Amino acid sequence: MPVDALLTLPRWLYLGVLLGALLSAGVAATFVVAARLFPDGSPAASSDGGFTTETRRRVEIRRYLDAIGEGFTEDAVVHGESVDFYLPHRSVAVTFDARTFYALEPTATYAVLVEHELPGIALGTRLPFETPEVSFGEDRNERVANGDRLAERERAAYAVLGLPAGADRDAVQRAYRERIKEVHPDHGGDKAEFERVRDAYDTAKQHAS
Repeated sequence: MPVDALLTLPRWLYLGVLLGALLSAGVAATFVVAARLFPDGSPAASSDGGFTTETRRRVEIRRYLDAIGEGFTEDAVVHGESVDFYLPHRSVAVTFDARTFYALEPTATYAVLVEHELPGIALGTRLPFETPEVSFGEDRNERVANGDRLAERERAAYAVLGLPAGADRDAVQRAYRERIKEVHPDHGGDKAEFERVRDAYDTAKQHAS
């Protein structure tokens, strides 16, 4: 009889089947919980219940690029490097990773390094082409706060270049050429300072007359 045959099987076999069933149930439960928590495949939230800083910046950058009508792909591979955003018509790569930024610098692709603190709408100041002005309906307090931050960023940029605030475009370009020679990694300079000078130039040239 089949029942008699089952009773003659070794105990370890029963234990193995039971353990396998329990593990399978656990995996299935995990998928069910994950599907309920993230029904649209959204990325994980931070410990305080909100999106992580990088996730928020990605959403803002995506929104900004859509607003200016610039085509892009996300998580693209460019010259063997994974970048967060790639603008194929402009050959521009946007990344949060400094290592990726420096790896792309010698290539024909224009690399943009974005700090997690940089609002997505400020990406336009880093891009190597003219971008239209866009607004996302900020209220007055937000506009004032953002204006204060931009003004402080402008002053800091001129200071990095060793210039007074409001210096003209020619002065900005001359100061940048001098400073970049001093801090370029190929000439023994520091990579962090090199990037700081580049960021300062990007910001100052936007405001130079």
